[in-house]
Amino acid sequence: MLPTLGDFRRDQLAVAALFSFLGFQYATWASRLPALKDRFDLGGTEVGLLLTAAGVGAAVSFPLVAPLMRRLGARRLALWSALVLVAVLPVLAAAGGYPLALLVIFVDGVAVGCLNVAMNAQGAALESHYGRAAMAQLHATFSGGSLGGALLASGVNTVTRSVTAHFAVAAVLGVLLLAGSRPRVLTDAPAPPAGERPAKDGRKGLKGLTGASRTALWLGCAMVFGTVVEGAMNDWSALYLTEETGASGRLAPLGIAVVSVMMVLARLLGDGWRGRWGDARMVRVGSTAAGAGLALALLTGGTWPALIGFACVGLGMATVTPCLYVAAAAAGPGALALVAALGTTGLLAGPAVIGFVAGRTDLTTGMAVVAASAVLVAVCSWRVRFEEREAPGEAAPTAAAGGPG
Repeated sequence: MLPTLGDFRRDQLAVAALFSFLGFQYATWASRLPALKDRFDLGGTEVGLLLTAAGVGAAVSFPLVAPLMRRLGARRLALWSALVLVAVLPVLAAAGGYPLALLVIFVDGVAVGCLNVAMNAQGAALESHYGRAAMAQLHATFSGGSLGGALLASGVNTVTRSVTAHFAVAAVLGVLLLAGSRPRVLTDAPAPPAGERPAKDGRKGLKGLTGASRTALWLGCAMVFGTVVEGAMNDWSALYLTEETGASGRLAPLGIAVVSVMMVLARLLGDGWRGRWGDARMVRVGSTAAGAGLALALLTGGTWPALIGFACVGLGMATVTPCLYVAAAAAGPGALALVAALGTTGLLAGPAVIGFVAGRTDLTTGMAVVAASAVLVAVCSWRVRFEEREAPGEAAPTAAAGGPG
């Protein structure tokens, strides 16, 4: 029996719940960085080190993901990782000192790395099984979760400045969100790409392997720069607005909100855009526009220009990460795992670099690094071959040979 559109939507929602949860959890603690900074009396360098701990955790997770995927399967790995991320929030709120906070954020990075690989493997399997573009909409739910986390932070902050109360509420909401995540059409890894063939004459095909490795490396570089941009907007937008533009504490979380709103809107439409203009153009034009818009905002200065620049970043970068994940899946399961791990590392470690730059210069210079990173995504993408994708509804769902069991 062929899968139906209803089957596709149900499975898409199940996987989307994981994407939404990760965005929500990440934005929850990132939006309270100003409060954590004041609580532990941190400078820009110390905040950067805190974020570095998350990046190190993500890097440590990479060699763990493959054996964990084999042992637990993608679904169980995703759910167990998500439960760890729920526990991180109250533990971070109760941390009595900076060293313990570093350890908690390190654990957070490990769990984020595992969840990121598992849920993107599920997204790639979803597209492969149903023959429908879905990754942009899945990543839209990540942005939606980030938006929810930012708005919750802003709302709680109007009632109480207690980080403990905020994180307790967020942990409960996270558990409720995970309760609705029961993925059904999942595999431990995406199906091998259709164009992948064994080498002739029984040889391993060193030339083909080298080409695939180069593709994975360029994809990985593009993903690192792209996630540096996304992570920096989450981690530093609130501090930039308060410290560089003089925005109030109530207005500061809107930096994340503006980026998240634009990303949600663009990603909801993104799979249709991918079918119309192609993944390559979405990546190159989008990342260039994001870098240029942010750079112009930094040169202009002020709160409202900054928010407009952040909106450009959200719109331009919205479909970049989904397109890169799809290209990685087409290059093979190994490339997908590598690119996902590098993406997590860039998401968590990249903002730390911004912190070190800001600690030695100022946060405006640090945000200029973010603008440059967006442009570098376009540069790297010219070395990647993107496949044409169909927009949702342009192809009927079909059963894929070798698809999820």
